[in-house]
Amino acid sequence: MIAIGNDHTGYALKKAIIEYLEANHIEYKDFGCGEVTTSDYPEFAKKVGKAIQSKECEKGILICGTGIGISIAANKMKGIRAALCHDCFSAEATRLHNDANVLAIGARVVGVGHALKIVDTFLNTDFSKDDRHIRRIQMLEEE
Repeated sequence: MIAIGNDHTGYALKKAIIEYLEANHIEYKDFGCGEVTTSDYPEFAKKVGKAIQSKECEKGILICGTGIGISIAANKMKGIRAALCHDCFSAEATRLHNDANVLAIGARVVGVGHALKIVDTFLNTDFSKDDRHIRRIQMLEEE
């Protein structure tokens, strides 16, 4: 299951991503803002992060204006590896090499069509499980 969260600036893009998820029969849980009234992105990053930490959801998608703030908020949480991606190469690389479990996207940076390709790449790329990448992820998890 995919956890999806957004602030007010990511509301329209979230709706498009949900349409993609539904069209591809991908289960999701919406933890995001349900309107365009001003909201605070850390709140939604925490909800998505907690859903992943508890294993309620396997991966997450976070959306704010630039994707920067919401990814910073998510990365403060233990076990969350949020990657801000504005292209398919980065989305693929972060899954292959970093086993990122959260994709962050900037709604004011990436158009809807391109964002959907990024989401598709992120969700359909598996972690390489190469020893060097496993070692690096273990290093990230150390306190």
